[in-house]
Amino acid sequence: MKLWRSPLAWTFFASLVLLLGVGGWLLTDPATSRSDALKTGGLAGGAIVALYALWLNDRRRRVEEGRQDIERRRHELEAQRAEQDRERVADERFAKAVELLGHAADQVRVGALHALAGLARSRPEYTQTVLDVLCSYLRRPFEHPRYDGELDRKERDGTRGTPEQEQELQVRLTAQRLVKDLLPAAASPDAPDYYLDLTGAVVEYLDFAGRRIGGLLLRYAALHSSTNFSGCRFTGSVYFTAAGTGAGRLIGYFRCRGAVFESHAWFSGTHFAELTEFTNTKFAGETTFKDAKFGNDATFGGVQATGSLDLRRASFAGQTDLRFASLPESVSLYNTRVRAEKDVQLPDAWDVEELHDGDRRIIAKRG
Repeated sequence: MKLWRSPLAWTFFASLVLLLGVGGWLLTDPATSRSDALKTGGLAGGAIVALYALWLNDRRRRVEEGRQDIERRRHELEAQRAEQDRERVADERFAKAVELLGHAADQVRVGALHALAGLARSRPEYTQTVLDVLCSYLRRPFEHPRYDGELDRKERDGTRGTPEQEQELQVRLTAQRLVKDLLPAAASPDAPDYYLDLTGAVVEYLDFAGRRIGGLLLRYAALHSSTNFSGCRFTGSVYFTAAGTGAGRLIGYFRCRGAVFESHAWFSGTHFAELTEFTNTKFAGETTFKDAKFGNDATFGGVQATGSLDLRRASFAGQTDLRFASLPESVSLYNTRVRAEKDVQLPDAWDVEELHDGDRRIIAKRG
């Protein structure tokens, strides 16, 4: 019974009926030969078989497409499961590494920092989170005997802390180096912009030279020994507000040669204790050095400032080169002071006038 229900049986039955029907009908015509009648009947029956073959081929095609679709979905499901497994492993690695940052042994903390950096390299979506964690570690309170502002340079270089302080210093230097390694090069136009929050951080030999930084917060930070931002490109706002004030001063050199600030550059109230270099740097947004103190030589030669520039109540205690390559229309110079006994280089549009206390202040030329 099942055989008669199959499409193949009905196809052969219909083909046979057509063969007999058409052939028999043509044989009734005296003008048609027997061979022509059989040939025509055979063509009619063969047409039914051909239609069945076409239907069967179409069915096989649809079955194959369905199988391929199921296979594709299976692969997608396996890929999703694999991705979920990788995310789970990455989350576990991240949580474990963060936990180990509180370990008492310095070598374990260094290993945890490298584990976080490795995670960021293998999973780029973790990079900003890892940078946040590294910056958070650098924001932890830290003291070292050579950070005493009363020490001169030679004394600071020869001063060592306790074994615990020296070990922690090495961990922090590792964190700073890993932050730099995770930042893209300044010349990478399509690189993502990462933001660093180092508010109140205590850092030494901070070196982000040649890196692209989305935004930077260094408010009230203590920048010791030397700081290098030369060749950096800051695509977001940068805030050094009151950095180096109080116990944490900018004890070393501050180098920012050939950098580009595309947005706000806020140095209001910042204390620069040693040589400060902004040579050939470009400030494209609002820039302020209001209330900034330069305790040693400072050079702004070749600087391009295209936004506003605020130098109100800034003071320069050493040799000063303020020969900007270009100045914006809006420049504030109220009570901007330089030392009378020091060599001061100014743009053609500026001049100095003597004050009663022996200092001089910078003013804009009239006319």
